[in-house]
Amino acid sequence: MRIGLVSDTHGLLRPEALAWLRGSDRIVHAGDIGGPAILDTLAAIAPLTVVRGNNDRADWAAAIPEHAELVVDGVRIHVVHDLADFVHDAGAPPRVVVAGHSHRAAVRERDGVLHVNPGSAGPRRFKLPVSAGELVIEGGAVSARTVDLLA
Repeated sequence: MRIGLVSDTHGLLRPEALAWLRGSDRIVHAGDIGGPAILDTLAAIAPLTVVRGNNDRADWAAAIPEHAELVVDGVRIHVVHDLADFVHDAGAPPRVVVAGHSHRAAVRERDGVLHVNPGSAGPRRFKLPVSAGELVIEGGAVSARTVDLLA
């Protein structure tokens, strides 16, 4: 199972991001979408899970949640735009947390939780790379990576 990860498109869905996401079994967008057309395009590729980012303030974004959870092949995934807003309940934490906001791609394991930030697939910010990511789930095991889309 391949889950394509994207965040911080800010209204720009680059052809390189679309090429990366094609073939995904699911797509997760971790917020700062920039407009409903981006969601329509992504949903045409694969089932889509999306959260609202701090810049998604227009009426079109009102129904988009700030947090989402999904379970894929027994792996619980929590999605939030800003990792600072992630608080898990008193039960077991999710296996994976996907968050954007910083525009900095990263994959880190902390206390048994895999934290993945796909970076920014939209307009370049500062000198940070334009990036996306993926989760691969096989037999309950999960791995993640990010890629520079303009390399």
